[in-house]
Amino acid sequence: MDAARTHQKVPVPIDVRSACLGPDGAVAHVTRTLRMISGRWKMPILFRLYADPTLRSSQLLRAIVGISQKMLTQHLRELEQEGLIVRQDFGKQPPRVEYRLTAMGLALMPVLLAARQFSEDHQD
Repeated sequence: MDAARTHQKVPVPIDVRSACLGPDGAVAHVTRTLRMISGRWKMPILFRLYADPTLRSSQLLRAIVGISQKMLTQHLRELEQEGLIVRQDFGKQPPRVEYRLTAMGLALMPVLLAARQFSEDHQD
């Protein structure tokens, strides 16, 4: 490879570049996934729910050091809107609400674990 080149071309013929760059292309899908998990506390929430399949918000608040109640509530709502977690309200007094990963949230976890492994393998 030429020493002046700083990147490699995407191995896709020019007439099908939309497979990567189009509105339904690879870049759009990866960007959507990154948006779903962006936010300081979303990944800690997802990993806690992966480790303990069902948690109440008070348990999450104790388990995730540094998160405020406001941010926990905000991120839980966003993750629920994205379809990554489900909120189960038991409709009792005192209120009892539990959170767990959805099938989509569980399907995302191997990707996050692979990203963690990639980071560990390439620390230097």
